[in-house]
Amino acid sequence: MKNKTLSIFVACCLVPLALAYLALKLEWIPSASSNQGEFLSQEIKLKNWQKSDHKQWTIALNYPQECQKSCTEQLQALDNLYVALGKNQSKVDMVILGKSSQLTPSWRQLENNAELTPASLYLIDHMGLVVLQYPYEKEPLQNRLAQKGLLKDLKKLLNYARSS
Repeated sequence: MKNKTLSIFVACCLVPLALAYLALKLEWIPSASSNQGEFLSQEIKLKNWQKSDHKQWTIALNYPQECQKSCTEQLQALDNLYVALGKNQSKVDMVILGKSSQLTPSWRQLENNAELTPASLYLIDHMGLVVLQYPYEKEPLQNRLAQKGLLKDLKKLLNYARSS
């Protein structure tokens, strides 16, 4: 009787552990994520970020010199995105990584980063770590959806930071 109880106890402990291990190794669990942007495949931390004072989150547009039409389209659409932030405008910086002559007062310019994709939007934390990428699409509707996704992700992050 004692051995039977011990074996049932051991089985009750080991079976769930074995099933959990198999679920992780065989990827039975769906990889659901609530973010709209894409995580970068490698960690990118922007140089000289700490030299200037940055807010909690930053929306950045990578604007290299060879990027003209697509970067200009992104820049024009981002003015609307900044307005859509509403009360959260004071918590978010707008940065152009590269040189542009079409700056508005809400934007700051920093040096270009060659590791980032041209005309893409990036969400950067206050330490200079690039967190999410929103790639540029040639289709205007797809770009609008990406910008709405960026806004949704940013509002989640700001609400999370407020609650913690």
